[in-house]
Amino acid sequence: MLWPMIALPAVAGVALLLGGRRVDRFAPGIALLTAVATAVLAVLNAAERPAVSAPFLAGIPVSFGVDGLSAVLIVAVAVIVVAVLIFALGDLGSDEPRARFHGLMLLFAAAMLATVTARSLLPLLMAWELMGAASYALIGFRWREAERTESGLVAFLTTRTCDLGLYIAAGAALAGGAGVLALDALADLDSLWLHVAAAGVLLAALGKSAQLPFSFWLSRAMVGPSPVSALLHSATMVAAGAYLLLRSAPLLDATGWAATATAWIGVGTAIALGAVAVCQSDLKQLLAASTSAQVGFMVLAAGVGGVAAGSGHLVAHAVTKSLLFLTAGAWLTALGTRSLAGLRGVARSYPLAGVAFTVGALALAGVPPFALWPTKDAVLTAARDSSVALYAAGFAAALLSAVYAGRALTLVWLRPLADTESHWDSEEPGTRSVNSAQAIPLVALAVLTVAAGGMALPVVHDRFAALLDHDSAPAPGWSELVVSGGVAVTAVSVVALLVRRRGDLPAPAVLAGWLGLETAARRLLVKPVLATARTLARFDDRVLSAGVDTAGTGTRALAGRLANVDDHALDTSVGRTAHGTRVLARRLADFDDHVLDAGVDTGTHAVLTLAEISDRRTEHDIDATIRGIAAATRQLGRWARRPQTGLVHQYYAQATIGIAVLAVVLLLLR
Repeated sequence: MLWPMIALPAVAGVALLLGGRRVDRFAPGIALLTAVATAVLAVLNAAERPAVSAPFLAGIPVSFGVDGLSAVLIVAVAVIVVAVLIFALGDLGSDEPRARFHGLMLLFAAAMLATVTARSLLPLLMAWELMGAASYALIGFRWREAERTESGLVAFLTTRTCDLGLYIAAGAALAGGAGVLALDALADLDSLWLHVAAAGVLLAALGKSAQLPFSFWLSRAMVGPSPVSALLHSATMVAAGAYLLLRSAPLLDATGWAATATAWIGVGTAIALGAVAVCQSDLKQLLAASTSAQVGFMVLAAGVGGVAAGSGHLVAHAVTKSLLFLTAGAWLTALGTRSLAGLRGVARSYPLAGVAFTVGALALAGVPPFALWPTKDAVLTAARDSSVALYAAGFAAALLSAVYAGRALTLVWLRPLADTESHWDSEEPGTRSVNSAQAIPLVALAVLTVAAGGMALPVVHDRFAALLDHDSAPAPGWSELVVSGGVAVTAVSVVALLVRRRGDLPAPAVLAGWLGLETAARRLLVKPVLATARTLARFDDRVLSAGVDTAGTGTRALAGRLANVDDHALDTSVGRTAHGTRVLARRLADFDDHVLDAGVDTGTHAVLTLAEISDRRTEHDIDATIRGIAAATRQLGRWARRPQTGLVHQYYAQATIGIAVLAVVLLLLR
């Protein structure tokens, strides 16, 4: 069942993309049926836990398998995909290219399922690349708007740069003796290559999960459609980096430094981006910053070895954050704004969505008995067993969660102000309604968010840990749960009181601007890269291109000289031959004028004719050969220049097509 679970959404996605606008009418139904079938296969695979392998490169197979960690994640991913595609039925405009949208969503889902089931670096790299390409296309889905295209490019280039870490890790694995590139074998590498592999994995994971200092790309990614935000930034793309670190926990621990660095980067992101979330005036930006912060808890768990705690938080966050993003999307469709100033009182106008948002926001705040309350405390318990300082920092980050969630919740329930309606329709024309297709997944996800609070029960926690094959995972005590829940309730109440009295909380510019991370990246990374690119472009124009032009000119000149030499040599040779023939003819004529005269004249004429024909044919053949070589050289030059467009996304598309061809070859030859 494992191959079909990955192949079904991939094949359906490719078919929709190839069908284009001709199949727009049928695309939502096809995509939803595919997602439901994939979810059924995910449940079956989680129960059976199969493993499959196919030979590919010499000694390096492509291996997939389902264990405890991937069993939980494939079900979570499949369920979120179904919910998001149901929401998209009522959110996507009828004039938009639905086949392209749903095809990309299915391809992305297939890549994520392959990522969490890959057992070696080779299939992980393939899935990781496909996920990056699909996310770039989805974020910039409405590409005719320059801002969206630029934002998609920023997100793509940031994560793509960090993705190089996986290639570094693969190279270290080969050099260190892990010839099959198995993920489980990375922790057993030789000392030097062990550290290189850990650094590569950490770089790739931090970039994909929008951790410091790469968090800014997630802010740019919010220009994508609401279903894209709900899928990419809840259970899939940003979660993929956290999953990779949880999967690689033995590797991180074996280095002696990577685990500690991972834990502190995670908790640092949770604090810094939590403060950023508090100061956002845009609801989707607030949710984006909170996503980086909450993923920071998962990264913290990976650093302290709390695989069960981090996995539980990942699943709970996926359900909660998809609920919040979809609710924000429903309000964006209804009122045409994401501004918190324009969303004041929106929960009163649309109570069903308001209740759903309330459930999600209270869970995000860590209020009992909702999803993130027990899973956050499980992460803090694992951190406390490792370091008291990490625990204290994590507790501060949890307090910030209550602050930004309480602020958003209070604003959407406050009565509208006189200027609230002036913010409406600032993003797009609002429909002033939340339709049933949007409401159904909100209700389902809200129920799951409440149900996930059952992780507070010891029996549920223990069974979840056993499912992950981590029976010894420490559970938070009831005293810790009560204290953290009480702190969260108090923080939400205080924030609500302050917002009601003051209208909102102050927002320092540095926090509202995501700590200036993108500006710093442009100065420290983008500008040097662009300067290097310009230098290489000048080198290409002035050296390589000039060399090619010089070689072409030289070839033509050489051909001309050879032609002249050929003409002169042939003419001389033919002239000498003709002269000798004439001399011989005269002597023969003198020898026997009366007997052989007629025969000699005829022979001489024939020889002269043959010499002229040979001269012309030889010259023609040489010229034709030279012209053919020159034409072939020019054609090869044109073909070589054709893919050199200078557009990064086209280079990436070429690489993606190459990977897809390799995958097809693998399936045909396995």
